[in-house]
Amino acid sequence: MKLDALKFGLACGIIWAACVLCLGAMGGIFDWGMGLVKGLGTLYLGYKPTVGGIAIGTVWAFFDAGIGGLILAGLYNLLVGKK
Repeated sequence: MKLDALKFGLACGIIWAACVLCLGAMGGIFDWGMGLVKGLGTLYLGYKPTVGGIAIGTVWAFFDAGIGGLILAGLYNLLVGKK
């Protein structure tokens, strides 16, 4: 059974973007997970626990995981096709 690579990539992007958004909000409101927020800020330029920073990080995360999921599903489909 093969995966729909585009839909899998989209699902990965949505889930990871939601996680990054929630983490940024929790960091900004409760000062929770700031080490992870700062670490992700080195990967996703502009990501910090502010409204604008969370928006920037969420967009970065969506495209990062979306492209990663697309590649992963494509590789899976390639390997499944070889029997």
